[in-house]
Amino acid sequence: MKWLACILLLFALSAGAVERISVCYNYACYSTATVSFSKRQLHEVRDLLDDAVNAAQERALIALAIGRLLGWAGEQSPISADKGGNYADDGVNGKMDCIDHSTTTTLLLKMLARRGWLHWHRVLDPAMRTRFLIFDHWTAVIEEAPHVPYQDEHPFSRVRYAVDSWFNDNGKPAVVMLLDHWLDWEGPDAEQ
Repeated sequence: MKWLACILLLFALSAGAVERISVCYNYACYSTATVSFSKRQLHEVRDLLDDAVNAAQERALIALAIGRLLGWAGEQSPISADKGGNYADDGVNGKMDCIDHSTTTTLLLKMLARRGWLHWHRVLDPAMRTRFLIFDHWTAVIEEAPHVPYQDEHPFSRVRYAVDSWFNDNGKPAVVMLLDHWLDWEGPDAEQ
C-alpha cells in the first residue's frame, strides 16, 4: 500500500509542473530561480505557436510566447519587478540586464524548439553587439528555417533575428527584429 501512495504522490507532483526552467536576474545572472510551467500554460503556448502559417507569423507569435512565459516566470520569481532597459528598475531585486534576458530567453526558445513547436526557426547562441569597446548588449537569436518535415536535411536561409526581451517590462512581448539591424544598434522601432 505504501508503494501505491508513493506513486500517487509522484503523479500529483508531476501533474502540476510539466517544465522547469532556470531564470536569471539581478544583472549578469548574479541570481537564479527555478520556475515551472504547467501543462495548461504549455498548451496555451503550443496552441499559440501552432497558429503560425509562415516564418514571419511565427516570429510575431514567438514574441508573444516569450512575453507570456516571462510573465508566468515573474509570478514565481522576483523578475516580475523587471522594467524595460536598465534604469527604470535600478536597485530592485529581480531587475534583469541584457545578459539575464538573453540567457533566459535562449533557454525558453530552446524549450519551445525541444518540444517541436518552432517550425520555421531554429535557436542559436546569443549574440553581442559592442559600441566604443565598453558598451555591449546581448540578445537571444533565431534563424529562419524552411518549413519541411526533415529540417536537418535542408540548408537554413541564414536570415537571423534578434529576440530581445530586454526592451520591455516583464510579461510584455519580446522585440523580434533582423539581427543585422539589431547589430547596427537599432531598437524596437526598426522593421521587424
